[in-house]
Amino acid sequence: MSAAPFDLERIGHGLPFAESVSDLESALQQRVAVVQAPPGTGKTTLVPPVIANALADDAPASQPIGRVVVVQPRRVAARAVARRLAALTRTQPGDVVGWSVRGESTTKPSTRIEFVTPGIMLRRLLRDPDLPGTAAVVLDEVHERGVESDLLVGMLAELRELRDDLTVVAMSATVDAARFAELLGADEPAPVVDCPSALYPLNVEWAPGPQRLDDRGVTPAFLSHVARKAAEAHSKALKVHDGSDALVFVPGAREVSRVASELHRLSDAEILELHGQLSPREQDRAVAGRQPGDPPRIVVTTSLAESSLTVNGVRLVVDSGLARQPRRDAGRGISGLVTVSASKASAEQRAGRAARQGPGTVVRCYDDATWGAMPAHTVPEVRTADLTFACLALAVWGAPGGDGLRLPDPLPPRARADAEAELIRLGAIDEHGRTTDLGRVLVDMPVEPRWGRALLDGSALVGRRAAAEVIAAIADGARIPGADIPAFVRRLRSGGGAESARWKREVSRLERISGDHSSVAEAGAVRASAVSSAPVEGSSHGEVARDVREGAVVGLGKPEWIAKRMDKAGEQWLLASGTRAGLEPGSPLRQHEWLAVAELSRAAGKVAAGTGAVIRAAAPLDEPTALLIAGLLATEETRGTFENGKVRARRVRAIGAIELSSTPVAADPTTALPAVRSALHSQGLELLPWDDAPRSLRARLALLHRQLGDPWPAMDDSALLDRLDEWLSVELQEIARGASLRSIKVADALRRLLPWPEASRLEELVPQRLAVPSGNTARIDYPKVYSLDEPEQPPVVAVKLQECFGWADTPRLVDGRVPVQFHLLSPARRPLAITDDLKSFWSGPYQQVRSEMRGRYPKHPWPEDPWNAVATARTKKRSGG
Repeated sequence: MSAAPFDLERIGHGLPFAESVSDLESALQQRVAVVQAPPGTGKTTLVPPVIANALADDAPASQPIGRVVVVQPRRVAARAVARRLAALTRTQPGDVVGWSVRGESTTKPSTRIEFVTPGIMLRRLLRDPDLPGTAAVVLDEVHERGVESDLLVGMLAELRELRDDLTVVAMSATVDAARFAELLGADEPAPVVDCPSALYPLNVEWAPGPQRLDDRGVTPAFLSHVARKAAEAHSKALKVHDGSDALVFVPGAREVSRVASELHRLSDAEILELHGQLSPREQDRAVAGRQPGDPPRIVVTTSLAESSLTVNGVRLVVDSGLARQPRRDAGRGISGLVTVSASKASAEQRAGRAARQGPGTVVRCYDDATWGAMPAHTVPEVRTADLTFACLALAVWGAPGGDGLRLPDPLPPRARADAEAELIRLGAIDEHGRTTDLGRVLVDMPVEPRWGRALLDGSALVGRRAAAEVIAAIADGARIPGADIPAFVRRLRSGGGAESARWKREVSRLERISGDHSSVAEAGAVRASAVSSAPVEGSSHGEVARDVREGAVVGLGKPEWIAKRMDKAGEQWLLASGTRAGLEPGSPLRQHEWLAVAELSRAAGKVAAGTGAVIRAAAPLDEPTALLIAGLLATEETRGTFENGKVRARRVRAIGAIELSSTPVAADPTTALPAVRSALHSQGLELLPWDDAPRSLRARLALLHRQLGDPWPAMDDSALLDRLDEWLSVELQEIARGASLRSIKVADALRRLLPWPEASRLEELVPQRLAVPSGNTARIDYPKVYSLDEPEQPPVVAVKLQECFGWADTPRLVDGRVPVQFHLLSPARRPLAITDDLKSFWSGPYQQVRSEMRGRYPKHPWPEDPWNAVATARTKKRSGG
């Protein structure tokens, strides 16, 4: 089937990338390319039709031409670019050029170029890896390094090896071209197509203001400063470029609203907002060019307008230098967006928006020292974000954890392990990383796996509509006033604005999805309660009180974030995970005793009640419902602690770290043994009664391990704790039966680690005592070793100097490997000399010691010739001298 070609001359008129079209057409002969073009060159507008024309030229007349799918990181950009390209082709959106984003699609069978978001493309690829009907995929803005875009790079590189007719193009303003060319190429790197910069002269002004961030986030004073600078700079710009518009970059939707509100008071310009939580109509209005006769505009935006989107008429950019980026706190299980300094690359892209259509100005609301401290590039999302969906997608693709895929960055091991553990808990993958039937359902749902599972489980518990309403309200990351999810749902349910309309459409979609998958038996049943020890089957929404239904759905998604109030004021909450968190000041949720938390973020100061975390979205629960939905976190068990040499036991009912009740009970071995082991691991081996015998044996064995290695056992704390049950098991059992800790014979226990038959040489290699020339024996003190990091010390013999007269050869231990260090003592047993070379001591330093000591100790022998003197422990009179 033939199709009219795109008019590249009309589409590319005035676009710098038009000069690179022939290079791209040549590169497309290999069906793979990397396009590197600065912002404003028109690559996003022109590359897709170039590819579509090339596909049409190659396709046989009798066959349909496959579609070009362009992956845009943001919904706003996908719609805006599709609208622009449709206008340039003089067609209606959806006829030849269309888009598909979450909950919205304009495509028809006649659509030849389709703009989609990464999530849409990824789920489409997982649903049918052959991508039937798709002839080319264009990955735009790959430099942003979103997790889903990174996965698409690896998957499409693999798909190209199976489909030699598939064209793949990656493009960006600041891409590492050589790196992506290597990833996408097969036997050789993909060709790289460059385009010259399109920027006009850019004037940079520095306008530092008050402190940007505190424990609550961006400070109100700094946002006011940004608004004032934007109003002043725009007024000034209008005198130079009549009718010029401004872009103001702040980190998030809340800051956009705050700055826009102040600008309404400070400026006569039209003030528009642009962020991901606005309705499509509001977003399109901000992106669309100003019509003749319209007033000048100031568009306050998030980083959404950094790339892809071109807001026409902009000659001024005001930059806060801040951005929202995903961060993951593995220790507390917190993942979410935090406000940080933007990267230099992002700041340069923002500034470039002012110089796309003529000379422009960027006002940076920070100083050059702050600029110098900003990171060069944005950290790839895979290094900082929660990877639960990514790991599920990779498992469905058949490459668990990304093994074998050419990904831009490997998944961090700790984040990958945590994500896979969560997927096992959800029932999405098995212990071997293979996808389950439920996992294949969850990966295709338009929400992250936790909320997909909560939708399915919640539908069985509270009804499909109620579950869908909660998931639709929280899944898109909307800011929830007062953290109160039920109040937010009520407002959306009764509202008539664009936000409510969008939510209601999403509720209907999710309700339909949960109905379509109700046959997945395990997915539809509420998780087993460990308290009842059996799954709750046949549950209905009548079993959950109406005022906690929202909390039940939230808790099914994140049972580890079930929370209990810790104080009367409702400031501090303990989560089942063990994390403590504060609740937003003034939140009506403070009156409740139980909450199910949907969103948690890091914070400091009063806003987090000193906990380091703050609850941003939650719904009320009660204890019975918390127990019902907690799954394996709900336990009833005997817990033991080891205190003052005794095991104390309690019968505890709990939801994770939240204790519901605690009753003292008699300890038994099952309780006592873990308690003693735990105490030894946490408090150290010094809990044991180490007298001289075990300390000496331990030190001797440690020396043998250092000098000879295996099979002589390591004696440092870590090694002994790792083998605790191997050498101390008998004694631990005795303590569990009520024996005193002080009764343990540690030396006998350590001997269980002796290697045989090598142990028969223990006294020969590291004797406890050493014979000295006087006829006596002296104890050998071996160095104590509690850590392998400690510097090596010699074994020491402390003996009176007179007992060693005539001794020339310093004794050596461990088959001659280790010399003994002598501490030669005065008659009062105070150190006179330290040496591991007796021969040198008698020939030199001894004479100095003799001259100093013989007057102080006249009754003891101090011969001029120590070589021929009789070694003795006695005085001159008693020895007959």
